[in-house]
Amino acid sequence: MTPPAAFVASLAGFERMTTNRLSALLFHRSPEEAFAIATGTSALPEPFATLFAREPELAAVWRRSGARRPPDEQWQRCVAAGVAVVLAGDADYPAALLDDPRRPAALFVRGDLSALDARRVGIVGTRNATQRGRETAARFGYELAAEGVVVVSGLAKGIDGAAHRGALAVDAAKPVAVVGTGPDRPYPAQHAQLWEAVAARGALISEWPPGTAPDAFRFPLRNRILAALVEVLVVVESRERGGSLITAREAAERGVEVFAVPGSLQSRAASGTNQLLCDGAAPATETADLLMALGLDRRRAGRRRHDPRVVPSADDRPLIDACRSAPQTLETLSPRCGRTLVETAMAVARLEHAGWLRETAGWFETIDDWADLA
Repeated sequence: MTPPAAFVASLAGFERMTTNRLSALLFHRSPEEAFAIATGTSALPEPFATLFAREPELAAVWRRSGARRPPDEQWQRCVAAGVAVVLAGDADYPAALLDDPRRPAALFVRGDLSALDARRVGIVGTRNATQRGRETAARFGYELAAEGVVVVSGLAKGIDGAAHRGALAVDAAKPVAVVGTGPDRPYPAQHAQLWEAVAARGALISEWPPGTAPDAFRFPLRNRILAALVEVLVVVESRERGGSLITAREAAERGVEVFAVPGSLQSRAASGTNQLLCDGAAPATETADLLMALGLDRRRAGRRRHDPRVVPSADDRPLIDACRSAPQTLETLSPRCGRTLVETAMAVARLEHAGWLRETAGWFETIDDWADLA
């Protein structure tokens, strides 16, 4: 019998499958039902009837993807690579992601997610790091791991790799990596042994199934997961643009305290971190700065569930109630909630940004069950 996770492993690798579309497919549906909808072997509910009508070629693309990616074959690929498929409803799905506005519908994991039960600090930075930057990242990684703190990074060249090497120098360390390829696809290739060490002692996490290539668009997406999993984030070096600044922004939006290591005004590798300091990030000059921050806020500690979303106003709750009962369009929401189309659009955009609603092909639905809110 084909396990439900096999259908998820297949769907996640479909051509033109986005994280939003995968979440919508799996919303209140079994993986088998989601696969049937995507491959056209089941009746199309909203919002997918509208999506396929708007993008008629997508139906053909997904049918071909389903034929090329039989669920049984994808499941065997996961088993061979030692990859577990963890769905948002599973008991071992990370609690820190459960209420995230853009949580992944599924995670592909090598290793043990219980590593996330400990205190967690993210260390990120530029791939084009200086020797001093790599030394600082390695020192932070080592000293944090020695205190029992889990070091979370992205296993990229430069700062990320140095942080994980530092952590792994501690025998009891259980580092966690969030990667932008399939969990069986080391990138960069020279980090293959580092990937194996992290997976063996901690956890290696991806939202992409085995075999997924290192496409550029995947790395900014993975940064939101890294930011959501940590309690504190430190940027060691960053140029004026880069993925580590995206991670810092994602962390700040989630209420995660962001630190930056000050650098020389003459060093391009410090231009981004110095700007973060100007924008209000806290300076990190030694590991004690990060350990002290961990003692200030324990809302995200261990497996405690913490919802970072802004509580909607009383005026916006009817919109959520309407979308909770069935997918809605702006045109159906406007009269139901007694607002003009423009007012409805603005309110829906606000709720979508806050993580309460999701839009697919012009249809809006709640991201997960909405309980009473204080």
